[in-house]
Amino acid sequence: MGKVVLVTGVARQLGSRLVRRILRDSEVDRVVGVDAVTPEHSLGGADFVRADIRQPAIARVLAEHSVDTVVHMDVTGTPLGAGGRTAVKETNVIGTMQLLGACQKSPTVERLVVKSSTSVYGSAPRDPAVFTETTPPKSLPSGGFAKDAVEVEGYVRGFARRRPDVAVCVLRFANILGPAADSPLAEYLSLPVLPTVFGYDPRLQFVHEDDVIDVLRIALHEPRRGTLNSGTFNIAGDGVLLLSQCSRRLGRPTVPVLLPAVTWVGSALRTLGVTDFSPEQIRLLTHGRVVSTDQMRETLGFVPTYTTAEAFTDFALSRGAGLLPPEAVADAVDQFATLVSKERI
Repeated sequence: MGKVVLVTGVARQLGSRLVRRILRDSEVDRVVGVDAVTPEHSLGGADFVRADIRQPAIARVLAEHSVDTVVHMDVTGTPLGAGGRTAVKETNVIGTMQLLGACQKSPTVERLVVKSSTSVYGSAPRDPAVFTETTPPKSLPSGGFAKDAVEVEGYVRGFARRRPDVAVCVLRFANILGPAADSPLAEYLSLPVLPTVFGYDPRLQFVHEDDVIDVLRIALHEPRRGTLNSGTFNIAGDGVLLLSQCSRRLGRPTVPVLLPAVTWVGSALRTLGVTDFSPEQIRLLTHGRVVSTDQMRETLGFVPTYTTAEAFTDFALSRGAGLLPPEAVADAVDQFATLVSKERI
């Protein structure tokens, strides 16, 4: 008998892609996709169960299908359909609580994989240059998806203590980008003009959506010889990009905004559909965030195909040309920097 894998959040692009991919794995016997919304994407030969993970009925799904591996993908920062931020938070937090409660009672569940985010580290002016998996945040996220991720991980740690027989893997993804990226940061980077915080040029990391699928496959199977896929791992492509470099490569001009006015800009962006331009998102675009991926390589045994720059390039190509040619934006920025240097002299 092969694995019976349950994947939550399959109505989203990443969830449906993961389902289609693991269906081809010889170690997998059946895949059960769960979501409160019927997927628009194909799930291949997977069984789809329309169920809301916020409801106790998810325990019945685990029992009826004798699930032994659960991949929790339904932790996200953007809504799917109606409901807005409130529905997202309920699915992230209450849905995770219900799912973990069902897993705790299930005698068949042997492995749990949770999609989390590096946003759990927050973004603060005195942050270390690089976060490792054990680095405590200087300032815990106070709202938005980042706070949801912190709460989700807290519940997962509690589950791991209560069910030590279940292998638990938490993957903290950097900002996920690619042609089909669906995240608040992708929405922000798709704006025709990018508002930035005056005087700051944050360092950012990205992970390509193809690498997300590959590392999730590693996490849900038995570990290869010499590796371990139980624990918490930062997942990001090599290297970093400055926000100014991102704007140049997109061909999108920036509008620096003084820090006191940033909150007002965030409210304006939410009215334009950038759903999670929360204080935590603003802090990221102020102070940035960089994480170590040593454990991803040495313990988990995963090497991303795309660097941070390559993931961003693939995303930029999918978004089309910005208001200005990238070369013109780069020249303008360079000329401005030269003028500033002369003024200082």
